[in-house]
Amino acid sequence: MQATTVLPRPADLFDQGLEQRPGSALLRFGAARQRPTDRISWTADGAAAWLDDTRGHVWSVGEPVAAAALVLRAAQRRPDRVREFTGPRGTDTLVARHLPVTDVVEWVFRWTLEEPPVQRGEERVVECGARHHDELLAFLNEHSPAHSTGPGSAGVSLWAGIRDDDGRMVACGALSTLRDSGAPLMASVATDARMRGQGLGAALTSWLTRYAVRRHGFCTLWQLADNAPADRLYNRLGYRNEDPCVAARITAR
Repeated sequence: MQATTVLPRPADLFDQGLEQRPGSALLRFGAARQRPTDRISWTADGAAAWLDDTRGHVWSVGEPVAAAALVLRAAQRRPDRVREFTGPRGTDTLVARHLPVTDVVEWVFRWTLEEPPVQRGEERVVECGARHHDELLAFLNEHSPAHSTGPGSAGVSLWAGIRDDDGRMVACGALSTLRDSGAPLMASVATDARMRGQGLGAALTSWLTRYAVRRHGFCTLWQLADNAPADRLYNRLGYRNEDPCVAARITAR
């Protein structure tokens, strides 16, 4: 597979208008239009990719064949740095024809420009500060051990939570940021396992979405593709579902 590269320019990822097409919201929201001086990127007809060099992660959008070609180009150019990638659904199969691929996970990158309908219980949501970090971490470790973002994580602008009548935390969540662009990203929404099904997660998610939309004009999040309850919730809150993605690791070669 071959990919065409271009000389670095301040808007190299955005020359095709690809970010406005369905399925390319990750480029629209995830990559800064003002090109960071250290960003390495590639473009091809119908695809674009950029490298998070710190993580060794290649992000790609566009047509799967072209996107996979850019992932392969990145891996060839930086074989000791590129360890993982995210691309449109099907990219993993195409890359695996040439490189060993493991830990494949299907995601949906979701986004909204609109405030959601008000959910029952939103009035119970309160902001949490640094003094609550130990409590938040203990809550996440108990009720969402695989949480992606923890208290004190870089890029987090806000933690919020819901408490019961006794003052005990029963739900929490954060607004973090997408690397490169700094766009708002909802993360680590968790509910007390004993109180699920009572609308706490919906109230917290709606509140965080409203907060982000009012301050930034939009909100984004990642959803596991096979999480049906989350899918129903995000549909109800108005999150777009146009960006099926896949993430995978490239093993030693």
